[in-house]
Amino acid sequence: MTEKTITISIPEGLTAKSATALIAKANDFPCSIFLESNARRVNCKSLLGVVSLGLKCGDSVVLSASGADETAAAEALAAML
Repeated sequence: MTEKTITISIPEGLTAKSATALIAKANDFPCSIFLESNARRVNCKSLLGVVSLGLKCGDSVVLSASGADETAAAEALAAML
């Protein structure tokens, strides 16, 4: 399992539009990917889950990936946040 703590740097936060792009990238990888913030853990391949976190610029989130290509997935998604 690969874990990264990331600070959201998207000025408008993680909106539905940016979440859709994040999910599309997450779906390129066969591994399981989760985001965790404020004791809530959601599947990074779920639009409702990702948007429900309400992440704003400056918030911290833990991204975890497990399975094939987990390191590549974590790096690619971290770069988007």
